[in-house]
This record gives sequence, structure tokens and C-alpha cells, in this order.
Amino acid sequence: MDHAATHHGSGTEFARPAGESAIQAQGLGKRYRRGWALRNVSFRLPAGRVCGLVGPNGAGKSTLMGLATHMIRPTTGALRVFGAAPGSTEAVQRTAFLTQEKPLFRRFTVAETLRLGRELNPRWDQEVAEGIVRAGQVPLEARIGTLSGGQRTRVAFALAFGKRPDLLILDEPMSDLDPLVRRELMATLRTEAAQHGTTVLVSSHMLAELEYICDYLLVIANGGLRLAGEVNELRAAHALFAVPADGSSPAVAPHRVIESRGGEGRPGLLVRLGVPIEYGGPAEPPTLEELLLAYLRSPDAPALIAPGARVGDIHDIITHDRTKAVTA
Repeated sequence: MDHAATHHGSGTEFARPAGESAIQAQGLGKRYRRGWALRNVSFRLPAGRVCGLVGPNGAGKSTLMGLATHMIRPTTGALRVFGAAPGSTEAVQRTAFLTQEKPLFRRFTVAETLRLGRELNPRWDQEVAEGIVRAGQVPLEARIGTLSGGQRTRVAFALAFGKRPDLLILDEPMSDLDPLVRRELMATLRTEAAQHGTTVLVSSHMLAELEYICDYLLVIANGGLRLAGEVNELRAAHALFAVPADGSSPAVAPHRVIESRGGEGRPGLLVRLGVPIEYGGPAEPPTLEELLLAYLRSPDAPALIAPGARVGDIHDIITHDRTKAVTA
């Protein structure tokens, strides 16, 4: 999962697009009566990545996940899941979606819930589902309504993993878990994704923990895409310059200043690199959390979409649909 960028010439050379797209959006927008929740969002999420979806409340994250799962229809643009339209048989069979509410039948036992998953999903993996439940010592004979919030979350995870999806979409799935259980389920998530090539799109406010599992990143703010691409590439395109001992401003030209940091964390200037640098001395690579916070707190900073996260125009998607229809 290490796809670090290299530096040469006048900036950062990113990895080129490769492989199948799990999600591809072009000019995607959703407008409600109160205004635009998403507007002109274009990106591709390569298959096999564990992608963090980050943004403040109301930024459009849940809208994007709703569009990918056909729970919401777009106002403008298009989105495809492994080349198929959301809501199509192919997209539904290949996708699992775990919402914040984690809806489960309260009167069902855990065993009955897993049986329902087995009956509804042709690729069901009972061993994986039961393993996730048993790891939390959740009794199979217990009714869902008697479980704690954390135990219900574990059962919901078991349903999602048991489906053996090619794309697993998680909307703030672990907010009700204690730190130890969160780490355990994140380790399960990372292992399952690596072993089976599952693409994961996970929305979370826990920025430090995303660094533990994610190798890809989508950052949304004010309904627009702010950052997209490989985590290592995005970090390598930035540096944190320390403030000199005399308190003067560090010399950062010709780099673009994204944020001046003070107070909490490491003080200094977070910059987007305009020319190659050697880390060490006054400049160090930012952590993922430092990078995310800088862009979320700096709405005027220009977006950075790595080439591997870019798509062509909307006609590429339309042409793909027509080609599939002809060859079907």
C-alpha cells in the first residue's frame, strides 16, 4: 500500500492512474431546498484501497455515500460503482453499506440476524460473520434489542463483512465504541480488506485513527472536494516548516502556505511544495492529521486532486455505459 511520490523538477510527481475504479464520479452535484450539499465533485477511487472520507458536519459526506448507494439521486453529473449505475443489480450485489444508525431487527436473535444475511447474500461467509461476533463475546442466542450499542455495532459489522462485498461503505461506524474495541475492529477491517482486495470507503471524525488504516483520502468541505489521492502522495506534496528561534517567519518561497500553525501540536507553516526539498532541519513531513486539519481550517486554499484520483469528462462514463449495453 505504499505508493510514495517522488520529487523532481518543479514540484511533486504523482503516481499515474492505474487499475479499476471502485467509485468514479464526474461533475457530481446534489441540491436540496436549502442549497447545494455537493457541487461539481469529480474523482476516482481505485479498487482495493482503504479510503478515509473526511469533512466537517454538513460538508456532504453522507450525501456522497447516499449517492453511491442509490439512496439519493444526483441533481447533476454521474457516479458509477465498478462501472455500474448505483442501484443496479451489479452495484447492489458488490456493495455493503453500514450507516450510523445500524438498523437491525430488535426482536431477532444474533443467530437469526446472521441467518438473514446468509439468505439474502449469495456470497455470504458465515465463518467470517460468526468470528466477528464471537470475538466480542456476543451470545448468538441474545436478542438484538438486549445488546449494548457496542455489541449491536459488532453484529452490524458482521453482517457487512459476511456479505463479502467488493465495496464496503461505512458511515461513522465506530463512534459508539470504546477505544480498544475501535482499534480491534479497525484491525479487522484492514486485515479483511488486504486479504480479499475489498475497497473500503469509511467516513470518520477520528483523524488520528484514520492514519492507522487508510492509504487513500477524500476530503470534502463546503460541498466541494478539497483533497483526493494516495495518503503518502498527499503528505509528500507538503512540508511543515518550523518557526526560527528568533520568532521570524521561515523562508518558504516558492511554496504555497496552506496554514500558519500555532498553539496545539507542532507550530510552524504547513506549505504545499512548489520545488523539491530535503526533509530535515527546518522542514518535516506533516502527519495525516496535521494535513487534514490544515485544509479543513483553510477554506481558501486551492484543492489538490492527485492525478490518480482524477477522471476524464462525463462522456467517458456515458460511453462506458453504452459499451456495456452493446456487449451485454
